[in-house]
Amino acid sequence: MSASVFFPLDKQQVVGVIGGGQLGRMLALAARRMGVRSVIWTGGLEAPAVECADEVIDLPFDSAEALEQFCAIATVATVEFENIPLKTLEGVRKCIGIFPSPEAVGICQNREREKNFLKENDIPCTEFRVVEDVDSLAKAMAEIGGAGVLKTASFGYDGKGQLKIEGGEDPADVWKRFGGGRAVLEAWVPFEKEISVMVVRNSDGEIKTYDPAENRHREHVLDVSIIPARISEKTASKAQEIAGQIAEAMDYQGILGVEFFVNEDSSLLVNEMAPRPHNSGHHTLDACATSQFEQQLRVALDLPLGSTKLLSPCVMLNLLADFWPDETEPPDWTSLLGTEGAVLHLYGKRRAKELRKMGHATLLGDDVEELLTDVRMLKDSWLE
Repeated sequence: MSASVFFPLDKQQVVGVIGGGQLGRMLALAARRMGVRSVIWTGGLEAPAVECADEVIDLPFDSAEALEQFCAIATVATVEFENIPLKTLEGVRKCIGIFPSPEAVGICQNREREKNFLKENDIPCTEFRVVEDVDSLAKAMAEIGGAGVLKTASFGYDGKGQLKIEGGEDPADVWKRFGGGRAVLEAWVPFEKEISVMVVRNSDGEIKTYDPAENRHREHVLDVSIIPARISEKTASKAQEIAGQIAEAMDYQGILGVEFFVNEDSSLLVNEMAPRPHNSGHHTLDACATSQFEQQLRVALDLPLGSTKLLSPCVMLNLLADFWPDETEPPDWTSLLGTEGAVLHLYGKRRAKELRKMGHATLLGDDVEELLTDVRMLKDSWLE
């Protein structure tokens, strides 16, 4: 469905992807379609991306040998997740261009830096306090004055490193349950919906945004994304505007995911940012003129940005591990593949455990309510 047209690139162009998860896999697949070679630096972690890459460096991110190998092969670099040591990213930048920059990744990989960035740039976000011990937590709880979420300052995703509090608990007990460490206490937001906007910005400062996605979660993991989000045009435009403001303020280069809370009065609060392709943007592979993965590569390779036009309304369903009958046996995909407009993407992960993201399906059609009915039927058939 893509409207993309490519011209011959320098045969020596090699995109280096730091990280080897499913996002790296889809970046490598996009590079291959564009006629560009790729090298995956796994960090020594399980890496489904290696099956699709031209070269693989299966060494830790703090390995000097790996850094030397990576910079010798790649002509330009990008990241597929944010929890990469900044020292590693800075080491790469000394050799080749890296998109997004280490500074941008550094802001997004740490909640304290992220929240302070939003506050300093007058971007609407949840009320928060930084805490580092029982005393600062007690003060923060008093100032927040009600329910909140205590989150680790770094290395949190899919609900990990978070503790919901009601506000009347003993701070010492909360701190013990949380496990200590530097953290951010955010005021609880009784939001109506969660949405996200994918925004791309290149080195010339050109910005394009995708239609907002409406996101539903299951046990803190993204379950379903609905595109376009069922919000007013005014709210959608405002979310896209704010996403662009964030990219501009950060001097961002690449694809950026911005998550929002939509309040009952339709006001918006930024929740989190992801300096990479985002789970809620996977629908762009099938439903948009240019995918989020291709956009990332276009920026890195200094090519014109692609169209973000939505070609079809759609629903993206995450295929989580609890759909698998056991760790190694996938569901019967017959009903999914027999559904008109359904596209299946599997990530090549060997074992299904907990709520691990094993793949996703995009259902294309004219009516998102009908698509949601199809999604419910499919989920029921796999979970029964």
